[in-house]
Amino acid sequence: MVSLSQLQLLSRALSQLSVQWSAKLPSRGVHCLSTLCNKQSPGCDMKDTTVTLTRLRELLKKPPGYDLSLSAYIIPSDDAHQSEYISAHDERRAFISGFDGSAGTALVTTDNALLWTDGRYYQQAQKQLDKNWTLMKDGLPDTPTIGNWLIKNLPPGSRIGFDPRLISHRVWKPTHKSLTGHDCEFVPIDTDLVDLVWDNQPRAPVKPVITLPTSITGKTIKDKVTEIRKEMAEKETEALVVSALDEVAWLMNARGSDIDYNPVFLAYLIITKNEIYLFIDQEKLPSNFNDHLEANEVKVNIAGYNEISTVLKKIVLEGKERIWIAPTSSYYLTSMVPKRKIHLEITPIAVMKALKNAIEAEGMVNSHIRDGVALCKYFAWLEKALNDGEEVDEISGATKLEMFRSQQEHYMGLSFTTISASGPNGSVIHYHPMPETNRKITRNEVYLCDSGGQYKDGTTDVTRTIHFGEPTEFQKISYTRVLMGQLTLGATIFPKKVKGQVLDTLARKALWDYGLDYGHGTGHGIGHFLNVHEGPMGIGIRPYPDDPGLQENMFISNEPGYYQVGEFGIRIEDIVQVVPAETASHDFSGRGALTFKTITMCPKQTKMVKKELMSAEQVKLLNDYNELVWETLSPILKKENDTLTLQWLERECKAI
Repeated sequence: MVSLSQLQLLSRALSQLSVQWSAKLPSRGVHCLSTLCNKQSPGCDMKDTTVTLTRLRELLKKPPGYDLSLSAYIIPSDDAHQSEYISAHDERRAFISGFDGSAGTALVTTDNALLWTDGRYYQQAQKQLDKNWTLMKDGLPDTPTIGNWLIKNLPPGSRIGFDPRLISHRVWKPTHKSLTGHDCEFVPIDTDLVDLVWDNQPRAPVKPVITLPTSITGKTIKDKVTEIRKEMAEKETEALVVSALDEVAWLMNARGSDIDYNPVFLAYLIITKNEIYLFIDQEKLPSNFNDHLEANEVKVNIAGYNEISTVLKKIVLEGKERIWIAPTSSYYLTSMVPKRKIHLEITPIAVMKALKNAIEAEGMVNSHIRDGVALCKYFAWLEKALNDGEEVDEISGATKLEMFRSQQEHYMGLSFTTISASGPNGSVIHYHPMPETNRKITRNEVYLCDSGGQYKDGTTDVTRTIHFGEPTEFQKISYTRVLMGQLTLGATIFPKKVKGQVLDTLARKALWDYGLDYGHGTGHGIGHFLNVHEGPMGIGIRPYPDDPGLQENMFISNEPGYYQVGEFGIRIEDIVQVVPAETASHDFSGRGALTFKTITMCPKQTKMVKKELMSAEQVKLLNDYNELVWETLSPILKKENDTLTLQWLERECKAI
């Protein structure tokens, strides 16, 4: 899955509210395959928002609990934890506007309603927004940012309201500066106004938490907290506030399912020098949770989810040292800490989580082997079905792939909605099949399949592009140049802690040489039975603001692509492990030499390759990889007596 992340420059601060890029490809939806056909799609009828907007505008006149009026109200796509994926309870922007694309920001004034979204969603927004709304096509030269629009259209003294839980400190700071510089106020409204007009708002999820043994996590909670407190002491901080859901889950050696595809649960943490506080709806906790804590050698003070403000304010009032909060946390949290007492930096957990320990690393490798078996079974089945004249479409294909994955040990579910894309649908980077867009998979078109699974010992994300018939010359050229960049990046040697941005051009050069490119990031981190998109590192054209540099046992995707609009899409994606570069003659003057080791196990189709475009080294890299896949997976398939997949694998892994 690809990444289009990074924050914009300060001058684009309010534009960030309109489209907050995540560290990955555009979101692929928030519904499981079992409900895929029921999700609202771009072809659905638009929602009449007249009554809802009228009710919201009445609240602007005098928000409950405030002796003031608002000129405008901003509704972003975030939840209170600034998650990439959100629960149905938090889909406020989709509710108020009728537009349910994954990226966008709504702005409602006393007489206007505007929706900013980027080019991925212009067509969808045009179909879903009713007459009350104006579509602002973010990214076009003539489209103003939200900030510029507000400054131009609202008089001085205007107040713009927002829910402080839904905007990060990093976005709030330049936004506040921009608006106050033009004599406007950016006003936090503690009660979300959309919630007040959402009569049938889904309940906040209360799904059960599961605990993980150290045989899977590799470290006890005690060990993790000890490392964290050491870093807290070095930064002279007395408390660490943890808001990111994957960080909470990782530290607690627990997982949940409050958000589809993401094994996380809604909760906060505060770690002090002597105490650990977990803020969570206690209905979610298993009956043996105290046994889990005892096994992890820790005591945890458990409080209600909304009690974090009370505890944090008490710590601030009674403490003498600074409070550590990530700038990606909500303004709601950072506003509780005086400027002189706040330490704004990504949490130590963000980096600790990215640096997999030995047990986690082993689980990642093993889960990718099992996942590779499932993927090969699917492609072998699909090829035979097409050759036999069976009808397979994008949705039925994705469902079949999910079935193969579900048969693998430790399988827990998908890691995102499968991108099963045939022909022109493959040129839509964030595509996932819907009844209105569903195409047959045929022998005459390129088929792009980007998919992944959640396993108790790891998370997977893999893309393969296949042609079951005869590809065109241009398709071969495009595929080969994508492959050349992918192989080159996967084999590169680089200094320890080099930023991912430095490596991005290696994946693009073969495409650039031919005048081609792709409009997404090249690599994103991936969690260990956690979020499929994980920071703080990444590989892309733009810098990642919190990138600590690539280090041993980070796992990251390697996924260049090319997309011919309206015709086909090509992407080749592996997950790679950062490992010592044993073949390097030197070690960058003691800095340390690193490289990538590919852990994804599924052959890269050679039918699409124009060998003459590739260097001898690139051909060897391709052949060596496919041989490794054969050596790794064939014994498993032989043991299972899976002749069909074994024969397919042998042919696909044959050297060119």
